[in-house]
Amino acid sequence: MAPVEKRSRENEAATPASPQTLSVPPELAGTRLDRALAELFPQYSRARLQRWLRDGLISVDGRRPRPRDKVQGGERVTLVAAQPTPQTEWRAETFALDIVYEDADIIVINKPPGLVVHPGAGNLTGTLVNGLLGYAPELAALPRAGVVHRLDKDTSGLLVVARSLRAHHSLVKQLASRRMGREYEALVTGVMTAGGEIAAPIGRHPVHRTRMATVDEGREAITHYRVVERFRAHTWIRIRLETGRTHQIRVHMAHIHHPVVGDPTYGGRLRIPQGCTDALREALRGFKRQALHAARLSLIHPATQEHREWIAPMPPDMAALIAVMRADREAAPVIFM
Repeated sequence: MAPVEKRSRENEAATPASPQTLSVPPELAGTRLDRALAELFPQYSRARLQRWLRDGLISVDGRRPRPRDKVQGGERVTLVAAQPTPQTEWRAETFALDIVYEDADIIVINKPPGLVVHPGAGNLTGTLVNGLLGYAPELAALPRAGVVHRLDKDTSGLLVVARSLRAHHSLVKQLASRRMGREYEALVTGVMTAGGEIAAPIGRHPVHRTRMATVDEGREAITHYRVVERFRAHTWIRIRLETGRTHQIRVHMAHIHHPVVGDPTYGGRLRIPQGCTDALREALRGFKRQALHAARLSLIHPATQEHREWIAPMPPDMAALIAVMRADREAAPVIFM
């Protein structure tokens, strides 16, 4: 296996990269610069962006700003992101990837549940990035190996990877301006009467720091959902993200008391509907991940500027759970939870 690179705080500022310049969208007017930067450059942590601000690697309309400065919209933000010195922890590996589409600029992957996206503590090998580096070694030259957004380990579905610096800049800009479309399928606990919108800011949990929560001082988070099918004690919903916060769907659905089925972090105790069939009882006990699937991805192609869209069918485990829920519905009346 060929050594690729390590991303760490110690070597972030080793080598300057090509400047990245983006315009602040109007909807961020009045936002603190450090928060606006997190929206514009979601592939970098806020702490890293703040360090680059202090180091003078970020300018706004040609001047050196302060983190607390407010943006008005329309400013030109230029970032000279420091590239890490090559190390030996991110390694290229060869294993099968479900590639939905690829060309010289992008790769669209259908990620299976259970696959970690980035190497990290306890997962230095066997991740999506390791497989991508084995498949396309040129990704080693891009920030985070070209991955501009991520899916949780146990969430399945579509994810786009930049294959060129031009594509990386374009995709990051589309994410920041909310022009990249992402639609999910989910099974949630309880019978929902209608679709709706959840607008609740998300930040670190004040006590459990490895978790996220809806908190007043968090970052803006907006989730749209609509009902696809109701069962006796669960609902199949389709979700569209307007923002892309960590664990956003899982946190928002728990916030409105309809947690995602099987969610080990935000779902609470396993809920077995009273009087359900033995098949449903066993299916719920045996479903060991959150029932969440990134089903549809749309974007503007970085090279052709054409609108492109991909759909990934629901994975077999979720489809099987839906089939059992339908059979249970036919066996007894609706239970509202």
